Amino acid sequence: MQPINPSPRILLGPGPSSVPPSVLRAMAAPMVGYLDPQLMRFLSEIQAMLRQVFQTENEWTFPLSGTGTAGMEAALVNFIEPGDDVLVLVNGYFGARLAEIAARHRAQVETLEHPWGQVFTPQEVETALERKSYKLLALVHMETSTGTLQPQVAEIASAAHRHGALVVLDTVASLGGTPVAVDAWDVDIVYSGSQKCLSAPPGLAPITVSERARRALESRQTPVDVWYLDLPLIARYWGEAHAYHHTPPISSLYGLHESLRLIAEEGLEARFARHRANAERLWEGLEALGMDFFVPRECRSPTLSTPLVPAGVDESAVRRRLLEEYSLEIAGGFGPLAGKIWRIGLMGYSSSRANVDLLLTALKQTGDGGR
Repeated sequence: MQPINPSPRILLGPGPSSVPPSVLRAMAAPMVGYLDPQLMRFLSEIQAMLRQVFQTENEWTFPLSGTGTAGMEAALVNFIEPGDDVLVLVNGYFGARLAEIAARHRAQVETLEHPWGQVFTPQEVETALERKSYKLLALVHMETSTGTLQPQVAEIASAAHRHGALVVLDTVASLGGTPVAVDAWDVDIVYSGSQKCLSAPPGLAPITVSERARRALESRQTPVDVWYLDLPLIARYWGEAHAYHHTPPISSLYGLHESLRLIAEEGLEARFARHRANAERLWEGLEALGMDFFVPRECRSPTLSTPLVPAGVDESAVRRRLLEEYSLEIAGGFGPLAGKIWRIGLMGYSSSRANVDLLLTALKQTGDGGR
């Protein structure tokens, strides 16, 4: 049995993104106990830096031990009681996952649906909210299955609050790569994942919870029906009490700390500008190769692009050659988009001009080979 020694890859898919060397070095730091004073200082710094990235003052802002889906489930299960009415906006795979998880926790789920890739307007959401009183409205900011960035989140949240609903927002593929302004948008429960635009390894799910949502949680009539993702219990460890809940993934927290430090060092506005500039360079380059896009430019995410596979091209053959010849990974579509699009992520550390130019050059070389 040989030691694990994978070949390096340039990760330009929908996640995970490539990890900066300093993040990997941080994860090799010595292990400490879960109540070590050094770790407590690191945890406080992680919370402060996460608040900056989420653009919030929420006290409950911390990473959960688990992937982005753990954040999704925590955002729902803590606020849903059996029989609660929940409205989910579905325009892709992860909106559908929100609806499925809510239903599994015995919510009465209704969906407002669009074809994959289309976005919602505040007016149509308000019309849907007028049908009945919903406990939660849930939506995805950047739908990773399509590359669609939902605009007017603040207006949608305002409509939800006028009708008494809390707002759950999925930012797994947008946080750290494009603006997520939790307080300015007045959204209540927002979660993400460590492995995409934050450029830390998978395994942590940052979450932030508004005071409005905390009050709703305190008024539950039944206990949260999971223990591991019970937010009040987890918050006690991240708060001043540091009460034991579970052993946190300490090495992963080291890595997240360093990734957030790098974001603070770069500055949010500069980081957003970098993602936008690299995305536009990619779009222009792909258009020069004769490609069209699944998502219109006005709703296109700077963190994930979805060009249409040209007619006659075997998209999987192109991806295979990119991996074998360039150690470069992009992804294909799935569900109704299987074989029709590529999903190209420029997230966090992976979002660089050098990576864009390498991919465009590689596509020129491999495109004909996929016909």
